[in-house]
Amino acid sequence: MKAVRIKDQGGPEVMSFDDIDQPQPAATEVLIKVEAAGINYIDTYQRSGLYQIPLPTTLGLEASGTVEAIGSDVSRFKAGDRVAYTNVLGAYAEYSVVDQDKVVALPDGVSFNEGAAAMLQGCTAHYLSQSTYPIKKGDSCLIHAAAGGVGLILT
Repeated sequence: MKAVRIKDQGGPEVMSFDDIDQPQPAATEVLIKVEAAGINYIDTYQRSGLYQIPLPTTLGLEASGTVEAIGSDVSRFKAGDRVAYTNVLGAYAEYSVVDQDKVVALPDGVSFNEGAAAMLQGCTAHYLSQSTYPIKKGDSCLIHAAAGGVGLILT
């Protein structure tokens, strides 16, 4: 399969489009045929070395696609399910393996592009408005810009 990989950290020139072995799901993992991958600032931070990651690696932290195969202990998904995930390296590839606990079902009304693009920013918006401080009716909340993924979702 093809994947966007880095072997060293640096600028865009360190990225390569490589042939690598297709991963196989472990007991609690699902194999996802990636249809769309989100592109985020954190990808550039990891590539540049600002955020350290193990090398070599396949870039990308969020994607959506179709479940192709499941591990022996997977109970939440089956082949053919439409899914999305975030916070797992390896999204810039034709296939990725992800633990079932990090995968969510993608509703029929949500496209693969929308599912991949909304995961990281959507989780960030959710924890900021629900976990860090649960915003309630009557509260005021300053959102610095209704731009970028998080700002757009929050507004």
